[in-house]
Amino acid sequence: MSFLVKTLISAVIIGAITMIAKASPKYGGIIAALPLVSLLSLFWLYVQGERPSQLSQFLFGVLYGLPSTMILIGIVAMALKQSLPFLGSLILGLGGWGVCLFLQKWLLFGSFFHLR
Repeated sequence: MSFLVKTLISAVIIGAITMIAKASPKYGGIIAALPLVSLLSLFWLYVQGERPSQLSQFLFGVLYGLPSTMILIGIVAMALKQSLPFLGSLILGLGGWGVCLFLQKWLLFGSFFHLR
């Protein structure tokens, strides 16, 4: 399937969620919390004919990234609640995300630079 078609369909879904969030931040947040990017990516990989083993590896990669993503979201939400500017909140969240990934890799494999 062409890159353009995938991009347009994905953009329409994200645009719809943004419109819902504007009307109702609570419900928009609940919908946005769905693993939409993961599901869209999984769907596009499947449509492209990827093997089930590759789809499984992709999903385990998503699971690996969840803790750091939760840290990012938590930091940004708390920073915004404390009236920090959006960009500063985002930078803090991304920093927390990076630290969490580093620590996770270090705890699981003993060295961040050792590739597995």
